[in-house]
Parts: sequence; structure tokens; C-alpha cells
Amino acid sequence: MDRTEFERIVDECLENLPDFFKQNIDNVHFVVEDYPTEEQLQKVKVLSKYNLLGLYEGIPLKYRNTGYGMHPVMPDKITLFQKNIESVSRSVEILKMKIREVLMHEIGHYFGMTEEEIRNAGY
Repeated sequence: MDRTEFERIVDECLENLPDFFKQNIDNVHFVVEDYPTEEQLQKVKVLSKYNLLGLYEGIPLKYRNTGYGMHPVMPDKITLFQKNIESVSRSVEILKMKIREVLMHEIGHYFGMTEEEIRNAGY
């Protein structure tokens, strides 16, 4: 699938997020890349660039104090790794479900949820 079509599906998934998420996500940049960089892999201690589907980078919402945003702040970043998501998707319908699942997982990290909490929530 070409990048434009993949990003269109990501945009569609973002538009269809539950209202709570849409209303409470602020200053987050959503990005699509083929694979994670070495720096990104080191942050999450993943050995292979083929194993990571998505990554949240930033300061989780629940850990921000009252001084957050008093000075210009770079946006948090959620990256979806297109080639890795495609590799675990056997059809376009499964791809759409996997993109949504990865988005919800990384958004969970944005809100400050742990891996265990996200998995217990079904993502």
C-alpha cells in the first residue's frame, strides 16, 4: 500500500476515535514511517526494527505539572510504522483494525497508561 493510502486510513481512524479522546488530545503530532530509527528502538529496548508497530514519545498527560506549557513545548509524537503494521495484516480490513489498535495503544501511553493497563483495556 502506498503511503498516501495508509495515511488516509490513519486519518480516518483518528476521526473515528471516541469523543473523550478527541477532546482531550492536545499538541500531538501523528507520523507514519516505514520503520523505527535506532534511537527509537533504544528508547523502548526493542532489538529488531521489524517488531515495533507504534511508538509514543513525549510527556504523558498525567505526568505534566502546572508549569507544562508555560514556555513553548514541542508536540508529543505518535509514530506508526507502516511496514511493520502491514506485515501483520493479511487484508485491508485487518490493516484498518490494526492501525486503530496501534493508535489506541499509543494514545493510552499519551494519557499515562502502562503497558499492562493498556493490554487490560483491550489494546
